[in-house]
Amino acid sequence: MINDNDVIETLDELETFLRLIEMGGLGLNNVEGVALATNNTNGRPFVAVLDDKQKLVLGRWVTQDVFENGKDMVRYGTKKPH
Repeated sequence: MINDNDVIETLDELETFLRLIEMGGLGLNNVEGVALATNNTNGRPFVAVLDDKQKLVLGRWVTQDVFENGKDMVRYGTKKPH
């Protein structure tokens, strides 16, 4: 479930999105992880919110810059107090 009009364009936007996920602010169930990935069809990068069975619960497209420079933020969290 990825909305084509909803693109994360900056690291600040990625941080905000990750904090929403960490705090449960989007009302998603069974969230177990977040990963950066690429679409198999067109290679377009996105951030994937995964459930306890590693299935996509929510995704947001990201720019190539966010994909390349946001890996540590996705891997280790935002490190800001909630």
